[in-house]
Amino acid sequence: MKPIIGITCATMTSPRTGLENGRIYIERNYVDRVAAAGGAPVLIPPGIDGAAIGPLLDGLVIPGGNDIDPAAWGEPLHPEADLEYPGRTAIEQEVFANLRPEAPVLGICYGCQLVNVILGGSLEQHMPDRLGHDDHRKVGMQDYRVVEGSRLAGIVGPQARGDSSHHQAVARTGRGLVVSAWHEDGTVEAIESTEGRWFLGLQWHPERSDVPESDLLFEAFVQAVIAAKAARV
Repeated sequence: MKPIIGITCATMTSPRTGLENGRIYIERNYVDRVAAAGGAPVLIPPGIDGAAIGPLLDGLVIPGGNDIDPAAWGEPLHPEADLEYPGRTAIEQEVFANLRPEAPVLGICYGCQLVNVILGGSLEQHMPDRLGHDDHRKVGMQDYRVVEGSRLAGIVGPQARGDSSHHQAVARTGRGLVVSAWHEDGTVEAIESTEGRWFLGLQWHPERSDVPESDLLFEAFVQAVIAAKAARV
């Protein structure tokens, strides 16, 4: 039986009713990538009971989204921040807290940042303040240096290529996390766990591009889920 992999969803204003956060959505590429790699994806919308859903999942994908409230790590809100719907973030935190301890997690962009914050890390709220430009949000495909000996290096090798679309990034890493990829300008582009569950956080969007790394990353995640499930059973 294929492993059950949850994918959390975002919200948008309903074009039909005008209700803010009244429509739930997810980019289909996330679902297609998980399914193609051998998982059985299920969507997790805001408003569900995360404590009830978490233990049922074999793995979790937290996709891209908007910005995380910096109150979580004790900083004032940057004027350029565009906060994610708090109802989404609350459910993701609840699901994460109630996952089986061995269930692997893949965090993409916002998802990478959120897990880092949940584990006590902090974020660089607006990279243009350091870099003097906003290329990470606008440039598209970028190249990254992967840290030798990391889990990520074992999946993609010493370099990775991905679709960039972000203006925030990991600053201080959370408990049990290390940096596993960098951009040449010093921006953290991937983090991963060194203890506990299998976790990989990517600042880029592998679901969007057809470079070889994209398939390798989703396949490695789903294989980790399958292995964790088999060990539990």
